[in-house]
Amino acid sequence: MPATPDDQASRATRPKERRPRSVYGVGTEPDPRFSLANERTALAWVRTGLALIAGGIALTSVAAVADLPTFLDLVAVLACILGAVTAVNALFAWQRMERAMRLGEPLPAPTALRWLVVAVVLAGLVLAVYATLQV
Repeated sequence: MPATPDDQASRATRPKERRPRSVYGVGTEPDPRFSLANERTALAWVRTGLALIAGGIALTSVAAVADLPTFLDLVAVLACILGAVTAVNALFAWQRMERAMRLGEPLPAPTALRWLVVAVVLAGLVLAVYATLQV
């Protein structure tokens, strides 16, 4: 069934109703491929956050079953917190990128990449030292 002029008019007003308005209420609609790529990137960050949370839960579960020291529970809590922060950062990064694309501005630099890499390297080093001292 072909679209009527009323359908086309209502479609034209829908972008103004999209939320969050802080993102969709500014600028012009970018190429959908760029918006979808931005969304995929945000979802990848959310998956990273979920993986960190799952790793923290797994670590604390293994520590409880194997009667390992509470130090591993601390590492697990830190992994879960880092996972939550990563997921929240994904949302804010998505919003910044989408706004920049809509306004035709240069894309902002990533904020989470540096601290996430540092945190993962530190966690790896701490756990490597811990494992070495346990042998």
